[in-house]
Amino acid sequence: MEYRHLGSSGLRVSALSFGAWVTFNDQVGEDVAYECMKTAFDAGVNFFDNAEAYSQGQAEVMMGAVLKRAGWKRSDLVVSTKIFWGGEGPNDRGLSRKHILEGTDAALKRLQLDYVDLIFCHRPDLHTPIEETVRAMSHVVDTGRALYWGTSEWSAEQIRTAVEIARREHLIAPTMEQPQYHMFHRERVEVEYAPLYADPGLGTTIWSPLASGLLTGKYNDGVPDGSRLSLEKYQWLREHVLNEEGRRRIEKVRKLMPIASELGCSMAQLALAWCLLNPNVSTVITGASKASQVTENMKALEVVANLTPDVVERIESVLDNKPTPPVDWRGR
Repeated sequence: MEYRHLGSSGLRVSALSFGAWVTFNDQVGEDVAYECMKTAFDAGVNFFDNAEAYSQGQAEVMMGAVLKRAGWKRSDLVVSTKIFWGGEGPNDRGLSRKHILEGTDAALKRLQLDYVDLIFCHRPDLHTPIEETVRAMSHVVDTGRALYWGTSEWSAEQIRTAVEIARREHLIAPTMEQPQYHMFHRERVEVEYAPLYADPGLGTTIWSPLASGLLTGKYNDGVPDGSRLSLEKYQWLREHVLNEEGRRRIEKVRKLMPIASELGCSMAQLALAWCLLNPNVSTVITGASKASQVTENMKALEVVANLTPDVVERIESVLDNKPTPPVDWRGR
């Protein structure tokens, strides 16, 4: 396993990590969750991602039970949660100081942990001043509930504002961002955040590297039974993935599959390796509903070395979506 620093911090996270979104509690029970996490841990994965919103907190309950059952050293783990959607009450969601503190304590109880290594603001809260959120998250770190805090799907401007407030008020600034990133979703990670990698030294824990399974090729001929898009509660995702744009993407996946075959890897492994090739990606969050999928995902690490400039150029010619940096007033 390769370990990368989380941005400019001293924390090192496994290049491939394991997340609980969708599968925990919705598709798998505790025994399968244990096998998936154990397989990942045995492969060198140290970062396990979660959120209060996943299965209304039950994904955290399941991960907490697995961690207790496994008995791994706490120092060998990097565990995260995310705060925003905690419940139906008027103060059970968003990024107010009240919900951040109460939501964090509730998450720790579900995870059966004294602290999480990483805590994220799961989305920007347009109804709460950023300064209130920064002060609350800084307090969460100061009081030992979390070691680092970050954001998820915040704009570069919002992150920069949070950093400036933290510096001005002598608070703890966000360390990392958790954005969506895959072959079909590139602009934010590759262009918008680009200035933030140097200052403040933003780390990224990317999610959906397989575009909700589209980049595995399993949806090339429809939606197979038992897949994520076949679940009733994810019909919204099915409509999003299989719309007209989704069909165009599937056609590109078909054209990418011969490249994967030439490299001796699966389409999923090629897509994961492509994400890993980006030096500004700290870790790629993967998911699985069975241990064998974890094993296959881990093999993506071996594919990275095969992504030569020529191979990358072939991939780019198929994708035809490489974002370009904005032109400044000098036309550069």
